[in-house]
Amino acid sequence: MDEWKSFPLEEDKEYLRQIVSNYFSIYDTKEDGNTFYINLPQDNTLDEKFEQLRLELRKIGFIPFLNYEGGEYILHIIKKPRVNTRPKWLNLLLFFTTIITTMLSGSILFLTEWSVKSMLLPKNLINGLIFFSVPLMAILGIHELGHYFVSKKHNVAASLPFFIPIPPNPVLPLGTLGAVISMREPIPNRKALIEIGIAGPIAGFLVSIPVCLIGLFLMQQNPIFADPSQTMQLNPPLLFTALSQLITLPTVPGKDIVIHPTAFAGWVGLLVTAINLLPAGQLDG
Repeated sequence: MDEWKSFPLEEDKEYLRQIVSNYFSIYDTKEDGNTFYINLPQDNTLDEKFEQLRLELRKIGFIPFLNYEGGEYILHIIKKPRVNTRPKWLNLLLFFTTIITTMLSGSILFLTEWSVKSMLLPKNLINGLIFFSVPLMAILGIHELGHYFVSKKHNVAASLPFFIPIPPNPVLPLGTLGAVISMREPIPNRKALIEIGIAGPIAGFLVSIPVCLIGLFLMQQNPIFADPSQTMQLNPPLLFTALSQLITLPTVPGKDIVIHPTAFAGWVGLLVTAINLLPAGQLDG
């Protein structure tokens, strides 16, 4: 905290001027609070030079931002705050815990009558793992890895995915609230922000499509029907409805076909992708 209160000292300003002058001509500087501002001229190679400068300043504990204000570019430099990184064993613990909770939730989806004893039967657990946990974890994991690897591409530090397990229940048998990654430093520019933000939904979407198709195929090969009064109705995303037109599902008058757990995992993946594209809070939009 003392570092923030004392920044920028005169030696900091002179040191930063020397480094920045290796990349840009400087015609004005100022300071305000804990931020040091450097005015830069127009430059056709601005983005490339800024990225090189950012990586150099990052090594010595500073974070620069480049803003276009009042018809000119202004470089904002702050002291890099300390980041409390969580141990990687926590990622692994949450990952394996979520595999268990989603496996149990998948087991519930194979039950005709709910009971703890039936949920824990080996056959149901294996089915829950293969046909629900694996596809759902693949969708959620690849979604977050999309953010992670594009962050690495832009030299932005990010954590590995943290999965969020929840206890399985027969009302909403998901076993998870999804997964998140933690950005360990600010995103340097708008281009990186857009690419990192959209990478997750695109990656998750591309996995959700084949998962939906596999699930619909399994519904076609082994259909299960139930009375509408005894089932919970799902309003599928438009894309799920469109995909269902590619695979003809059998029908029985007066009965609803029960969604296969794999198709349900794909349905969840499409829903998560759609929600994440909303421009709100911590979502990707």
